[in-house]
Amino acid sequence: MREVIALDQVVEGVPEVLVGDGALETRVRWLHVSDSAGVARLLDGGELLLSTGSAWPAEPAELRRFIAELVDAGLAGLVLELGTHYRYVPAVVHDAAVEFGLALIVLHREVKFVALTEAVHRHIIAGQTDALRARDEVRERFTALALRGAPADFIVHQLAQTLAAPVILENLAHEVVAAEVPLALDEELFHEWELRSRSAHRRAQQRHERGVAPTAEDWRIVPVEARGIRWGNLIALPGPAHPAGRTAVLEQAAIALAVGRLADGDADEWGRIGRRRLVDGLLSGRFAGIAGAAARLEAAGIPLHNATLHGLVLTGAAAPADVVEAAARALQGRVLVGSAPEGVTAPAATILLSLPARATFDDDAARAFARAVLDGSTDPDRVTLSVGRAADDVDAALLSLHEAVDLARGRGRRGGRGPHLRRVEARPLVQLVTALRDDHRVLEHGERMLAPLIVHDLQRSGDLLDVLEAMLAHPGNRTAAASASHLSRSVFYQRIALIEELLGVDLDDGETQTALHIALLVRRASGR
Repeated sequence: MREVIALDQVVEGVPEVLVGDGALETRVRWLHVSDSAGVARLLDGGELLLSTGSAWPAEPAELRRFIAELVDAGLAGLVLELGTHYRYVPAVVHDAAVEFGLALIVLHREVKFVALTEAVHRHIIAGQTDALRARDEVRERFTALALRGAPADFIVHQLAQTLAAPVILENLAHEVVAAEVPLALDEELFHEWELRSRSAHRRAQQRHERGVAPTAEDWRIVPVEARGIRWGNLIALPGPAHPAGRTAVLEQAAIALAVGRLADGDADEWGRIGRRRLVDGLLSGRFAGIAGAAARLEAAGIPLHNATLHGLVLTGAAAPADVVEAAARALQGRVLVGSAPEGVTAPAATILLSLPARATFDDDAARAFARAVLDGSTDPDRVTLSVGRAADDVDAALLSLHEAVDLARGRGRRGGRGPHLRRVEARPLVQLVTALRDDHRVLEHGERMLAPLIVHDLQRSGDLLDVLEAMLAHPGNRTAAASASHLSRSVFYQRIALIEELLGVDLDDGETQTALHIALLVRRASGR
């Protein structure tokens, strides 16, 4: 109705809105011109009635009943031209319009009804054409994504861009699988997500049962389902209108996601992608604050209260998310599985493990967890599990993740049969460097100590940094260090002499070794 009033042909009639507000948000399907008192039986709903009122009932009671019949027929609004029959709007008409919430506009100047009708219909048809075109574009976009096998998180990203609004994909347990939400909203939106989601679903169901259309402030929720199987729901938070209709856009994205789930078969690709992206985001600092990170973890189904958290990195073996989750369930825990950390040779995976506070994750449990992840083709002796310190909150858990990553980036001795276990408690320097990873003085120390070797290796594709790391990992045993570097002893000693020459130091000096060890750990902590 607001758009109709703004048309030039209506403005020429000097319109005055007598009943508006929410009534002006009513959609106009068509315009009908009639003065008949029996016009209500000719309406299908959604029409805008344009009239002079010349044949309307004269008795107030009948006139009120006439307005009530129009409302019952689904009239979108009433435009009354004054001057031909009425000089002013009858009070009963105004009162009835207010009572029924019917948009009521009067025209104070005579207009050509045919010109006004043509303008309104042209505007409606143009809008319908734009909507059809927009729906075709949206359908093509999401069909192409489905045919290309786009992952769920990318489809959610594209949907959020299309709607210019936050979008969440959740599973049937109301756990967040993927989300495109401004970081500033993380804490507020995802705090007690399951409760918020269930409440939103209940309100949507109540609106549906009452036949009430959602408002601009309501969450739009559509199921992701196909062939009688429902996997979850797509939720769009309030945002601007879309020419194709926000619900229609959501439905197209839901179809693309359903096609992807059918192609995945029984594999939980949703969970794998969503959890990997969350872990990778935590490691790279893509969250507004600790409270926001905690809300996202809880929304993904990771217990934080009465739980102990461990940052882990598994190297030397593939770590399918479903297998890792089964290994965690055997310990009564839950996990998030991320990608191989930068600077760690694949196959590898970053893992955030949440265990009940009463559970222990000693060496036996850690090795059992690692063995449970391995398949029959993997050599256990090539597998290492790096374990950060136990944590009881998200802040400490993030530090534990970084500690595990830093352990995995370094070299260490392996003894006995695998899987091998590295704990940060046994590597005090790793703990120190991880805790000070962002201190500019530590970074400056690492750069100052290693700069000649870095330049040499970059210019000559050299291996001096690797040789130095091997030597520091095997202090006092240069034969083992040469073997770890995959060099002959003579070549290894040549490299050591070159390192001493470039740095101007004595590598047999204990303080020098410690300083260089810290510098190398700082560099490895940055993923280089």
